[in-house]
Amino acid sequence: MNVDAVVLDVDGVLVDVADSYRRAIVESVERVYGETIARADIQQFKDAGGFNNDWELTYAAALYLLARREGMDRSLSQFTDAVQGMGGGLDAARAVVSEELTPADRERVFAEWDTDRLRDVFQQLYLGSDLYRDIEGGEPSLDTPGFIHDEPVIVDPETIDALQERFHVGVLTGRPAAEADIALERVGLDVPDDHRFTMDDWEDGKPDPAALVTLAERFDADSEEQRSSGSRTQSVDSIAFVGDTLDDVRTAVNAGEVDDRTYHGVGVLTGGLTGAHGRKKYEQASASAVIDSVNDLSELLD
Repeated sequence: MNVDAVVLDVDGVLVDVADSYRRAIVESVERVYGETIARADIQQFKDAGGFNNDWELTYAAALYLLARREGMDRSLSQFTDAVQGMGGGLDAARAVVSEELTPADRERVFAEWDTDRLRDVFQQLYLGSDLYRDIEGGEPSLDTPGFIHDEPVIVDPETIDALQERFHVGVLTGRPAAEADIALERVGLDVPDDHRFTMDDWEDGKPDPAALVTLAERFDADSEEQRSSGSRTQSVDSIAFVGDTLDDVRTAVNAGEVDDRTYHGVGVLTGGLTGAHGRKKYEQASASAVIDSVNDLSELLD
């Protein structure tokens, strides 16, 4: 696979978030509503699409449980299949619940559905008390160390060095900027601000291709500047986007539909999609390649 630039997701690619973001989803719903989904069930929401934002996934999981209390008889897999059929994401989850319940039941569900509370508990659990004060600017009601400190690094320093020596490298993540900074510092990946997109930089999120295409344009502009100064750097015509969800692959596919450059969606098996089942899911989503880990990327790109 010949590429001129590599764009990396963070969660599930550079760091393992099974015991941080995913744990925060499960425990936030439990703390607010007294019951929750299994951690393995999170992947069903991810596969449905539109849940790059883990806060919104938390809201959708809580909405599902509240709807079940009021008589919705769909299983979780039936619910997420219906969400996918409506386009994915939180709006689709809301629409499915609205269709399934009577007006009176629906009114009770939405009256009890407290997304602000869910987000606040999520941030306290994930960040911990000290970082919550620094980043959220409030006084926490929970005394927690923070799951953010339980994110093992996946990417090897040698992989980062090899990629940065050979390619333009960027970052495209659904994390807020402050949380992306923490992860990138932990893994030792330093990229210019204009070579990364976070939740704070664009509203639509994955699989919307706008951020990925913008990064490709910025890489190409950098190459043009280098060429004008005498460097023989070629234009950026082919980009690999490496992620751990189907929406990451869909982002690359969508970018190729709106831009003349070639985009390769590369799935890694270190996130929620693993093993032969995960590989098959990626292939069905039109991934250009599936690798066991981001540390196999250099060999793939040889």
